[in-house]
Amino acid sequence: MSTVLVAGTCDTKGAELHYARDCLNAVGVAARIVDLGTGQAEREPADIDAATVAAYHPDGTSILTIDDRGKAVAAMALAFERYVHAQSDIAGILGLGGSGGTALVTPAMRRLPVGLPKVMVSTVASGNVAPYVGPSDICMMYSVTDVAGLNRISRVVIGNAAHALAGMVQHPIPDATGTKPALGLTMFGVTTPCITQLTDKLSADYDCLVFHATGTGGQSMEKLVESGALAGVLDISTTEVCDLLMGGVMSAGESRLDAIAHTGVPYVGACGALDMVNFGARDTVPDKYRDRLLYEHNAQVTLMRTTVDENRRMGEWIAAKLNACNGPVRFLLPEGGVSAIDAPGQPFYDPQADAALFDAIETNMQSTADRRAIRVPHHINDPGFVDAALDAFADVMPATPV
Repeated sequence: MSTVLVAGTCDTKGAELHYARDCLNAVGVAARIVDLGTGQAEREPADIDAATVAAYHPDGTSILTIDDRGKAVAAMALAFERYVHAQSDIAGILGLGGSGGTALVTPAMRRLPVGLPKVMVSTVASGNVAPYVGPSDICMMYSVTDVAGLNRISRVVIGNAAHALAGMVQHPIPDATGTKPALGLTMFGVTTPCITQLTDKLSADYDCLVFHATGTGGQSMEKLVESGALAGVLDISTTEVCDLLMGGVMSAGESRLDAIAHTGVPYVGACGALDMVNFGARDTVPDKYRDRLLYEHNAQVTLMRTTVDENRRMGEWIAAKLNACNGPVRFLLPEGGVSAIDAPGQPFYDPQADAALFDAIETNMQSTADRRAIRVPHHINDPGFVDAALDAFADVMPATPV
């Protein structure tokens, strides 16, 4: 029978872990405590002890004797991630901890499929949780008090977390898409008209999953590609590459496009929003960029127009990634402009910068029968570009997608 793992360090959070397990058991959810402690202090009993988890690390149980706390936490986090990946009976994970405990538990949560219940009660949940959540669907709950014993606050918070996870486990959401294959599409505000037209035309035959290209959006899409959940990808908005190479705030990391490459998923990409690097409020723009063409999208987001040299650099980076792809690839170059504000009369209109991008992609991409760059004489949001994207999609997709 599938069970929930209640994970944390039994040497410092033993009472809280037992309380959470008891809350789950009381509402009919089977749960087991997993001890992730690496210290030698006396600890509360666990259903799965630290040595069992540590054995999944490449160095085995020797990691339990590491003196350096940071290294010990990192080693046990890897061991728990590998332990979780090896199990087939996990119904969900409930984690409890401070910053160290959160770093111990969340890598394993991120390894699990999207949709499997994951709740992390943490002292750091009221701050920047992006490093812990990443592209996953982890529910972060702020502990309010420290996770340091049971009291009138922690009992309620931990109990609520346990009951929330129990509800997820006991009431799974039925699949409402039937047998329609799923597609991943990337969208940014300035490419919304394009994606809206594409989903309107494809939704009768496909379950269209649109990802906001804000860094974690691209990561989330590629996580689903990695797990085999997507039959194809229409990566229209590759703007996260701008932020990676120019130091913006919405980078998806150096591994962007790697899942596309090694899975061979049918892929149609485009230059959507490669005209802009994202920063926060205007006063957060780095000093070296203060004299550049800046556009205040709103009070919290300032956009910087990419230059000819930056576009050339992005084109080379994208081409190198596409050259590694094992599956069918079509990459579209919208000659009329790459975003809503890269059009005649708009603030980022710069045909010379766009041309540098397109030329770099064409020059550096190793064209084959299965890998081609295609110039499209339309703006990215025009119906003509949408038709070209649909034609390219039909070209790369098998007759009967699975």
